[in-house]
Amino acid sequence: MNGKGRKFVNAESHRLQKHCAWALACLCIAISPISYAQESFVVSDMRVEGLQRISEGTVFNYLPINVGDTVDSTRVQEAIRALYDQAIFDDIELRRDEDVLVIVVKERPSIENFVIEGNKDIKTEDLMESLRGVGLSRGRTFDRSVLDNVQQFLTEQYYNRGKYAVEVETAVTERPNNTVGIRIDVKEGDRAKIRQVNIVGNHSFDEADIRGGFILDTANWLSWFRQDDRYAKESLSGDLETLRSFYMDRGYADFRVESTQVAISPNRKDVYVTINIHEGQMYTISDVKLVGDMVVPEQTLRSMVLAQPGSIFSLRLLTASAEFMSFRMGEEGYANAEIEPVPELDHESQEVAVTFFINPASRVYVRRINFNGVDQIDDDVLRRHMRQMEGAYLANRLVDRSKINLQRLPYVEGVEVETAAVDGSPDMVDVDFNLEYRMPGQFSGGLGYSDAQKLMLNGSIVHTNFLGTGDRVALTANSGRFSTAYSLSHTDTYRTKNGISRTLGVNYRDITQFTAAASDFSTTSYGATIEYGIPITELQSVSFGLTFNSAELLSSTRSTQQAQDWVTNNGTPFDTAGRNGIDFFGTQFDVAEFVVGWIYDSRNRAIFADQGSRQQVFLGYAVPGSDVEFFTVRYNFTKYLPIYKQWTVRFNAELAYGQALGDTTALPPYKQFQGGGPQSIRGFKESFLGPRDSFGNPYGGNVLAATQLELIIPLPDKFRSQARASFFYDAGNVFNTGEVLFTDRLGSPVTYKPDLADIKTSVGIAVQWLAPLGLFRFSYALPLNEFAGNDRFYGDRIERFQFSIGNAF
Repeated sequence: MNGKGRKFVNAESHRLQKHCAWALACLCIAISPISYAQESFVVSDMRVEGLQRISEGTVFNYLPINVGDTVDSTRVQEAIRALYDQAIFDDIELRRDEDVLVIVVKERPSIENFVIEGNKDIKTEDLMESLRGVGLSRGRTFDRSVLDNVQQFLTEQYYNRGKYAVEVETAVTERPNNTVGIRIDVKEGDRAKIRQVNIVGNHSFDEADIRGGFILDTANWLSWFRQDDRYAKESLSGDLETLRSFYMDRGYADFRVESTQVAISPNRKDVYVTINIHEGQMYTISDVKLVGDMVVPEQTLRSMVLAQPGSIFSLRLLTASAEFMSFRMGEEGYANAEIEPVPELDHESQEVAVTFFINPASRVYVRRINFNGVDQIDDDVLRRHMRQMEGAYLANRLVDRSKINLQRLPYVEGVEVETAAVDGSPDMVDVDFNLEYRMPGQFSGGLGYSDAQKLMLNGSIVHTNFLGTGDRVALTANSGRFSTAYSLSHTDTYRTKNGISRTLGVNYRDITQFTAAASDFSTTSYGATIEYGIPITELQSVSFGLTFNSAELLSSTRSTQQAQDWVTNNGTPFDTAGRNGIDFFGTQFDVAEFVVGWIYDSRNRAIFADQGSRQQVFLGYAVPGSDVEFFTVRYNFTKYLPIYKQWTVRFNAELAYGQALGDTTALPPYKQFQGGGPQSIRGFKESFLGPRDSFGNPYGGNVLAATQLELIIPLPDKFRSQARASFFYDAGNVFNTGEVLFTDRLGSPVTYKPDLADIKTSVGIAVQWLAPLGLFRFSYALPLNEFAGNDRFYGDRIERFQFSIGNAF
């Protein structure tokens, strides 16, 4: 026989015992004219058989044999192993055809489609992303072992979420062209509920006190909302750390958790948790030392140590002390400072000596400040809010202040800060501000028709980042048969480099039949405003400006008595021709009002803040020589107080007072304060609190007192920057000190002087939603002391459900 057709078997045939080799050789001889042998030969050529999708070049690239190489059994085993390692073949066989090496392969199938169904706790997109990372995705080569591992992984993930009844089933369906379809069906089942939590070994504290801060709990009346009776491995780990902190913060320095047992009921629906602890003894602090390179005066650092000799040991105080010292050193540029409190226990005396090891590391400088995630804002607009500068040393306080300044911009929804080390320069970093852009304004428009007004057009635009400059532009236009109003304003937030702002505005209004609830005049007016804002500190600013207004108010014998009195006694009164037995008369006046204000604002955000406070005081004074003279003062205070986790209390108070001066008999009608409605005392109809005119409509008053106390409800992170929900308690009213004469239903004089007995109150729930059209406010309130009215006195107008669209910018 010639040497044609010699065959090298795959790696598994080499494991046969020697006495089987001759039998196998005889079988090969019977099948093929080539005799079985293992002598080496020199490869003159190579070819691949069995390929469908994979190219020959790919096989040759992984094959550790080239043309001209000498091949023996050892080289064959190495080649087979190398090809198997690529995980793209199910079977590999090397053959010899004279001096040609033949590689026979069976490709693994590729994945034609991949379907996951039944999963709720784990999002499909998150699962698909993870599976792509391990090679399970459409178009990839299928590996059964990977699928088995994924099945086990998913089961463990659901176990960690407390779903012990989960069933994960996989199915592989063969399809044409050596492809498969993969399907994973998940039956999550219910999450196991905690039936019992036992703490064994506690002698100094009641179990109820210890478990007060636990995430996991047995079923209670709030479990439907908090889901705290559902077991999860991560939650248990967190609770064990809470347990350790509970004892370590109360002097038990050698406390430890000895064991934890989690038992599952046979039906996999109930969980029983047992925690065995060793309390140890209570320790006091005997000494506190600071050791290391203190680049900040030691006295300064010692003043930040909250745990002093003689006090009860508290890990929380030690950790807080280290954080304060680290932050203080960070202000000097030592951003990588390491401060570690190390307690040394004396078990006999039950005392602890604490040593703070201080390693400032090297001072860190900022090479570059980058703004990522936005391209709608000019770079210099963002940089003018920076307190951390490029080239200066890194100061944590300045970085935090810069972050808050950016968060308070109305067109920035969120800010995250990262510091990245500069390669090759251990003492330099880049500071990256990752920004999330918010819609910078509100846009609305409308078209309507009525028999009275005929065609009506209205529209408004408010843009707080006009052309990327950070300037605020507002335009409003309303037009109808009997009503026309236009206004335009522009605020240059950085008119000068030191942060002085300037606002310019103009307005025009012509209302032929003004019959709104708050008045009974026909009005024509125009005006202009100029105002400057000057920052005096990081949190405080003052403003001053001048507003000019020219107005003409027209009344008649059919108007309210209050309207007639004001028109005939103020400004420059005039008469006009009457019609149909109705006499018309009015007044014209020009007013120049000087406005000055002071603002303190430490809120962390301009919209939906949850920390800090704001105070505002504004004084308006009609310049002597104006046709009507008066002054107004308004004070507003808002405070956000975090109380528990993400629950926050908001308190808001507003006080306002105005008074006529000189010959002016009362504040102009458009300067009267109003109360009631979605932004005031909710549950009472808008503007209907306080004095009523002779027709029973709200007139307003020269005194306003209003407060709102809200408990802000935590919302999921994805809604927190766009919406807010709260429970509220409102109180307040509008009063008149006697400038205007009012009458009751019978025409008898009545007063509305300030009186605590007349404060109106309400409770309810409110929701706010920031949308492109504006800030939507919804509230449902229950007035607590409404007055129904009688034959003599007007009653309160009640609106339990209220809705409004306001300006959020």
